[in-house]
Amino acid sequence: MDNLKKSYLIFAAIGLLVLVFFGSSMFYTLNPGERGIVFRPFSGGLDKEDIYMPGFHLVAPWNDLIVYDVKEQQREETMDVLDKNGLSINVDVSVRFNPVYNKIGTLHEIFGIRYIDQLIVPEVRSMVRQVAGRYSAEEIYSTKRSEVEQAVIEETKVILEKNNIDMRALLIRSINLPDQIRIAIENKLKTEQEALAYQFRLTRETSEAERKRIEAEGIAAFNQIINSSLTKNILTQRGIEATLELAKSQNAKVVVVGSSEEGLPLILGNN
Repeated sequence: MDNLKKSYLIFAAIGLLVLVFFGSSMFYTLNPGERGIVFRPFSGGLDKEDIYMPGFHLVAPWNDLIVYDVKEQQREETMDVLDKNGLSINVDVSVRFNPVYNKIGTLHEIFGIRYIDQLIVPEVRSMVRQVAGRYSAEEIYSTKRSEVEQAVIEETKVILEKNNIDMRALLIRSINLPDQIRIAIENKLKTEQEALAYQFRLTRETSEAERKRIEAEGIAAFNQIINSSLTKNILTQRGIEATLELAKSQNAKVVVVGSSEEGLPLILGNN
């Protein structure tokens, strides 16, 4: 019986020693936004299929649990690129991303835990340079900036997705040119805008002149029609009708008879 107790004590002591020396490499807690993969140096190497989820995990002390932060992250980069004419342009870019959760094993096998510096930063820089090389500085700075940005987004997203990165957003925050080039471009754009404004005013005034001409022709045609319809008989008839209406008034009147053969009587009130 005493020997059995001694055996229990020995096993307990061994277990305690194991916990003391290896506990930190056996018990793991993954927080929300973290995933883990295991490397088994004595049995199969890197396990890319079994992804450890947030929570408590027990891992054999001779195996390694590799923890990945899979929350959305952001990286800002400043770089010098060349336009299609060889002009140097300074560009500030922000990219937001996270690893594809169930592919961190493959990501780790190819790029390792430093995948941001090994994959994301080089690819973003490469895509920005490639796209910028298709456009002139003026197009990148002003006239086709949105087109340039969209091309960078689409091409970067494709290459990162192929490498198990989910790119959430990419933004070109600023584009900086040498002062002389920037001022020249701004002056050119200002001149173009002034020319467009002048052309607009000219077109508007031409349209207004055309409208007035058409209106005048319409008034002239109307007067011509009226004049051709006002015969002598119609004018006499209108005069008689006006005289009769005036005669119906209750006020005292003075009647003046026209002097000509066709003269109409004129009735004048005395008050």
